[in-house]
Amino acid sequence: MLIKKIAILGGTGFVGSLLCNRLSKEGFYLKILTRNREYNREDIILLPNAELIEADVNNLNNLNECLRDCDAVINLIGILNEKSNNGDGFKLVHVELIKNLIKACKKNNIRRFIQMSALNADAKNGMSFYLKTKGQAEKLLHTNTIGMKVTSFRPSVIFGKKDSFFNRFSNLLKITPLFFPLACHKTKFAPVYVLDVIEMMINTIGDPASYDKKFNICGPKIYSLKELVAYTAKTIDKKCIIIPLNNILSFIQAKIFDFLPGKPFSTDNYLSAQIDSICKQNDLKIYDIKPTPLEDIVPSYLVKDNYDSFYSDL
Repeated sequence: MLIKKIAILGGTGFVGSLLCNRLSKEGFYLKILTRNREYNREDIILLPNAELIEADVNNLNNLNECLRDCDAVINLIGILNEKSNNGDGFKLVHVELIKNLIKACKKNNIRRFIQMSALNADAKNGMSFYLKTKGQAEKLLHTNTIGMKVTSFRPSVIFGKKDSFFNRFSNLLKITPLFFPLACHKTKFAPVYVLDVIEMMINTIGDPASYDKKFNICGPKIYSLKELVAYTAKTIDKKCIIIPLNNILSFIQAKIFDFLPGKPFSTDNYLSAQIDSICKQNDLKIYDIKPTPLEDIVPSYLVKDNYDSFYSDL
């Protein structure tokens, strides 16, 4: 399958901007769909072989037009929280979008699709709206009836400059006086470096061996959430006492935080954290990618002052 032009949804975000840069260097032509062209950085707008297109991805007619002449689609769009608490926001972003994308791919005869999913995504038994709708998206794609070859990536938490994990905890720690109450402190993660994820995505684009596969992707080491927050505090030289909350208090904290601007922790996050985000088998090894330790990367971007980025999220 010859892939020359790729449509990318979510191409201006944390993972997407780095992926687009790499794809451009590899010689692919890119159509990068965005809600507002004016708000995107110059490093995306000025990419060679790339076209930044303002689009309403929830409009099927708009999608049909945007995907014209493309050979493949990469979907990176996803949310960790919704405005409501009934799952409708997750369904719109993770499920309804995929339904429209499949229709648009059929109309444009697109036969290659790469999906950013999540570890523990499960259409039937997902612990949260997030995991359930991510699983429903996978199911729709992998059971498509239009002959489209799909690869899903299921990473643990992704880290790197401008990530939403270490940066968020760093900013929360900075405004914490002394005690830091931590919900779901025992939940385990295997953080994976963003460039390792991108390297694997690049390798799979034209590889028939990756068709119809779901790849679980993790970093080299497993940590509890408490260990990761403690590491973050140490890295930014923040003296504080982490107070582990039991399950009941964790749930209460989530319920309260549902009403805070930006939802730093939500009921749906709490439900997602009831299952460890780790790999039984790390599929990075399929492409001989050695996972990068977070200790080699995280200090390089956490030592900077991130107060501005925190308040811009609220």
